[in-house]
Amino acid sequence: MSSFVDDAKGFEGKIIGIRRTLHQNPELSFKEEKTARLVTETLRSLGIAVRTNVGGKGVVGLSEGAHQGHEVGLRADMDALPLDETSGVDFESRKRGVMHACGHDAHVAMLLGAAMVLAKHRKKLQGAVKFLFQPAEEAGDLGGGAQPMIDDGALENPKVEYVFGLHIFANYPSATFAIREGAIMASSGTFKIRISGPGGHGSAPHQTIDPVYAAAQVITNIQAVSSRMIDPVEPFVVSVCSIHSGTKSNIIPTEAVLEGTFRTVSESTNRRAKTLISGIAKDVSKAFGARCEVAIVDSNPITVNNSSVTRKASGILRTIPGTRTVEIPPILAAEDFSKFLQRVPGSYYFLGTRNKAKGCVYPNHSAKFKVDEDVLKYGSASLAMLAIEFASQD
Repeated sequence: MSSFVDDAKGFEGKIIGIRRTLHQNPELSFKEEKTARLVTETLRSLGIAVRTNVGGKGVVGLSEGAHQGHEVGLRADMDALPLDETSGVDFESRKRGVMHACGHDAHVAMLLGAAMVLAKHRKKLQGAVKFLFQPAEEAGDLGGGAQPMIDDGALENPKVEYVFGLHIFANYPSATFAIREGAIMASSGTFKIRISGPGGHGSAPHQTIDPVYAAAQVITNIQAVSSRMIDPVEPFVVSVCSIHSGTKSNIIPTEAVLEGTFRTVSESTNRRAKTLISGIAKDVSKAFGARCEVAIVDSNPITVNNSSVTRKASGILRTIPGTRTVEIPPILAAEDFSKFLQRVPGSYYFLGTRNKAKGCVYPNHSAKFKVDEDVLKYGSASLAMLAIEFASQD
């Protein structure tokens, strides 16, 4: 298996080149046309059968081995974020307001690197490997990309028996694999609270019902959900992330709209949080005479790693020279890879990219986010090794 790492090192220049090309040409959710084209052309150049436009812009590659075995799926997400890049790298985004700030460019590059390694070892492959290049991971509140790909048969013909996903993560040191059994990432939900009342002149608030003031009280009181209404040992967060209201400094508006997210690793806490957020928003608004409408959408379920698969995967990762593997607590970010894991046993893991000497210290989703590209070869090797090991006949 150590030869897989050597092979990935041999392809390192290509892997980094692909990553930089994608980084300069990021595409938002549901618009990943050039990215999908690059993926398709690269897979076909390796002799891998390709199916395009799967569940939207998704691409599925299929490499079948020479011997009978199991079918393994490897997934990478492709979309970028609506953000102006300020990282200062030589290959900054050429698209104003769009940036690969979460590492999806690296994910695509690493999975294509794994495809290169596996193509070199095709005669050793038992079963089959499906390369799942998924659009719209960042658009969970709009349906995302995992479920449409599943609905379009990405996990069928042949049926995937194990599935793995890998994510670059700035919280862990470079070349560190981070994994855990069970819940590794939270469920996510979004809410929109619309507060309204007759507005008026800013000099006479007593003649109005001020939705801005009511909204401020709603924001303050929603924080009580996490601080006073959920078990403090239960991982949970609720954040109001968007406020829109008003047009001028002396006009009390007729409406204020709040949007936010909540995260948990417990289904029961998820249900309770939805009830509490809605109830608080409506009751507080009513206390100030305002009307309130609340819409809550579950975006992604909890990402749950299969225990036996993860134990085996962790053992494989620990054999990769130049890296280390650690067990981590759950994190409250969310992932629609969870929907693949609801259908197929598998595991989701992280690869650390934090390197202070290279300035790779900013978190995912930051406009200054940087990836330590030295780790990409390890990501490719890990995916290839997982595919070979789990595809092998028991």
